[in-house]
Amino acid sequence: MEKKEIVYLIKSDISNTEKVKSKSIYLSINENHDKQMYVIHRALKNQQHKKRQGNANTKTRSEVRGGGRKPWKQKGTGRARAGSTRSPLWKGGGVTFGPKNKIYQSKINKKEKKLAIKSLIYNKFKQTNIVDILLNKLDKPNTKFVLNEFKKSGIILQDSKIKILLIIKESNKILYLSIRNLPNIELITAENLNVLSLIQANKILITSEALNKISEIYEH
Repeated sequence: MEKKEIVYLIKSDISNTEKVKSKSIYLSINENHDKQMYVIHRALKNQQHKKRQGNANTKTRSEVRGGGRKPWKQKGTGRARAGSTRSPLWKGGGVTFGPKNKIYQSKINKKEKKLAIKSLIYNKFKQTNIVDILLNKLDKPNTKFVLNEFKKSGIILQDSKIKILLIIKESNKILYLSIRNLPNIELITAENLNVLSLIQANKILITSEALNKISEIYEH
């Protein structure tokens, strides 16, 4: 394992439009690119499987209520023979080969999941900006204030074509309420980083505190 330095991370202070280079962080990234992509795929598959409910369910002819009596005698009526009104051929009958309750799961080790997230962080460093959001100014939810503060640093959150992932150190209800009406931005804490959010993001914004937290979690 060789330590690669994540460079080109730009620290953009909301209160000051002057951009300076941020403090570099180090993550251990495997040199085998093919293996990285394989692990990312496994982690993504595992996450998507966990989101599936798997509760689609139909009843077979033995589970449908009723149909115990033979509708008519076997011969002499001129009609096709029938043994139950709950046959799949009848309206209200059972379903042949229908979906049943299923648990979707795929195994992935903790180290593999960690490697997948580290690889994505490294691969997305060119789309990543370090921003310091002045949370102390947010004493109440205010979407307009957040939009203006980001606009000062050249980040337009209202561009629906760009999906933005905002990573903060810990949950903040006021900030969440301020940006929840913006459809193209996702707020997430450093401890809840996941593969799907990183893949879908066209631009990643990380606070300085969150960056230090990520470095602590994923540097080993």
